[in-house]
Amino acid sequence: MKYLHNIGTYFIMIKDMFRKPTKWSVMKTLILKDVDDLIIGSLGIVAFISFFVGGVVAIQTSLNISNPLIPKYLVGFATRQSIILEFAPTFISIIMAGKVGSFITSSIGTMRVTEQIDALEVMGINAINYLVFPKFIALTLYPFIISISMSLGILGGLAACVYGGYGTLEDYIDGVQIDFIPFHMAYAFIKTMVFAFILATIPSFYGYFMKGGALEVGKASTTSFVWTSVVIILVNYLITSLLLG
Repeated sequence: MKYLHNIGTYFIMIKDMFRKPTKWSVMKTLILKDVDDLIIGSLGIVAFISFFVGGVVAIQTSLNISNPLIPKYLVGFATRQSIILEFAPTFISIIMAGKVGSFITSSIGTMRVTEQIDALEVMGINAINYLVFPKFIALTLYPFIISISMSLGILGGLAACVYGGYGTLEDYIDGVQIDFIPFHMAYAFIKTMVFAFILATIPSFYGYFMKGGALEVGKASTTSFVWTSVVIILVNYLITSLLLG
């Protein structure tokens, strides 16, 4: 019953997020702050992880090609498919659930503990719209992060392949270009937008409705990370079955 109650409360929160909007002059400032915290602040870790994971994928693919009949361009092909279809949209989103999700939960949870949310409600402000909606709008820029992750992942594979002596530049570029299906990009960005909505709302839910003190803020951050990751993986399976199955 607890899970059903939480699911119902979550969807009510989403409905209230669009009700009684905060005036634009205030909302604009909140959105810009969240863009800086959630998007700009995540570029460094996403770029670092994407570049080196792309390199690891290229190296492992190359080392597992022992048959001389298998073309060398397969390294670039496998790296491109791995990065675009799964690593960039899905695994970066799980990493972001730890970084961005925990930040959202802890910041809103701290406001709950210090009674700032109660003060907003006393002033007649829709606290859910004030706190959650700017994060939802900021994370509509999330595909920008994923596009950078894709680019750097493929570039990292190129650097590892060429400078590690696992293949030539021409073979890798041929592999990246061969049998490219444009719909795979659309599929990746559809997933990305759904994941962005999950990243904005589930951590906000656990922060907004938490009870207790400072210790419970930490527990709520951990719980939000776990459930955000679980929902991302389940939704990833559903979208993949619908769009590629």
